[in-house]
Amino acid sequence: MAQLTVTPVATHGFFLDGKWLEEGDTVEIRAPYDGAVIAHVYQGRREHAESAIAAAVKAFGTTRRLPAFERQRVLRQIAAGIQARKEEFVRTLAQEAGKPIKSARTEVDRAIFTFTIAAEETVRGYGEYLPLDWQQSTAGRWGIVKRFPLGPIAGITPFNFPLNLVAHKVAPAIAAGCSMVLKPAPETPLCSLLLAEVIQQAGWPDGGLNVVLLSNDDSGLLVRDDRIRLISFTGSASVGWAIKANAGKKKVVLELGGNSGVIVHSDADVAYAADRCVTGSFAYAGQSCISVQRILVEHSVYGKFTELFLAGVSKLKLGDPLDDSSDLGPMIRESDALRAADWVQEAVRGGARLLCGGKRNGSLFEPTVLTSTKPDMKVNCQEIFAPVVTVEPYNDFASALREINNSAYGLQAGLFARDAKLIFQAYEELEVGGLIAGDVPAFRIDHMPYGGVKDSGLGREGLRYAIQEMTEPKLLVMNLR
Repeated sequence: MAQLTVTPVATHGFFLDGKWLEEGDTVEIRAPYDGAVIAHVYQGRREHAESAIAAAVKAFGTTRRLPAFERQRVLRQIAAGIQARKEEFVRTLAQEAGKPIKSARTEVDRAIFTFTIAAEETVRGYGEYLPLDWQQSTAGRWGIVKRFPLGPIAGITPFNFPLNLVAHKVAPAIAAGCSMVLKPAPETPLCSLLLAEVIQQAGWPDGGLNVVLLSNDDSGLLVRDDRIRLISFTGSASVGWAIKANAGKKKVVLELGGNSGVIVHSDADVAYAADRCVTGSFAYAGQSCISVQRILVEHSVYGKFTELFLAGVSKLKLGDPLDDSSDLGPMIRESDALRAADWVQEAVRGGARLLCGGKRNGSLFEPTVLTSTKPDMKVNCQEIFAPVVTVEPYNDFASALREINNSAYGLQAGLFARDAKLIFQAYEELEVGGLIAGDVPAFRIDHMPYGGVKDSGLGREGLRYAIQEMTEPKLLVMNLR
């Protein structure tokens, strides 16, 4: 089978039941940086969605019975396959997602790590022994609990991490013994197709993974079909909650948006906090659900922090994602850059002060810092998903915690403080899925539990936690009387 190579004229089919099909409608994949056509892909139709579900149902009869050592072998082969084609993945990712190439290298390394950890977790599926002779009438009885694969899974992934967030669906599914239908983001399907090649070569059974590009209407079949036992979705809150409303009886795992906040207290290493906030705010042009959007700084160090933060922002280079010197590339669509610019101007008209940035050139948007904002401005209360951050002073730590909680979202928060009492106070009171003490909320290593509360979603990703979502416990009671 020919390897997929990204060229301006290449056309790529989708992967269904172990076969590469060139059917349906062809669509262009364009580079966000300059709009150049980098590939054509086939978008499947409703009949392809139905065939993919049927293939996953059939394959589950095989995948659910594969022993742990075999699933582990496949996962290790996948990790090795990505490593062998690393530069191909890196350039594909940078082109289709507009991600700076140095960040693309980091993402590919993370995907290798994700599959490697999934291989380790495959053989850690321990159960539980239950003594049941707690009453006279139950003497002689005991039980065991074992987790079994749930069934065919539908994975729906976003554009912003087109390899590693796909890995966070596929790797735990393989580890659990589940089959999958994967619908990648329409803007960034090429990494998913590359990954499907690697997985096929690793020996995963035909139909165990199906990668099909679908319209929003046709992908609705994945949500409604009762043969799909779990929907694992990463994307916007509005789409995620609509999926849950239409999913019927199946399980739903939602990793949705956020407008993550950071608190910088007066006892922190302010220089370190400023440096980390530059990275946390503007990596991949802020197009991450845990990107820093709101920074609250204790008033006595607010001036120092802001000076250091702006100095760091001024060193960032905005440009071609294939240039190693670029820190920020384009936003995924020009319409998103326009929206960000509108929100910034709306805040300025409402009294906010623009400390830097705010200008747009096509899909490129300058790293932007605002202050004197109000909590109900869109740049604070909604998810901007752009290189825009607000910085405000606070006087009282408890009020800063309340301000972080003053959000419909609750994914992750960051706290720079040395006082252990304040750290544990924040841990107790912040309404988030994770508190990152001593760092920004954009911190993630791929085996930790990851997910949020409120509008930020349901369930958790992170290999062991995702495997638990994709399996169900079953009890066996033994009566030896």
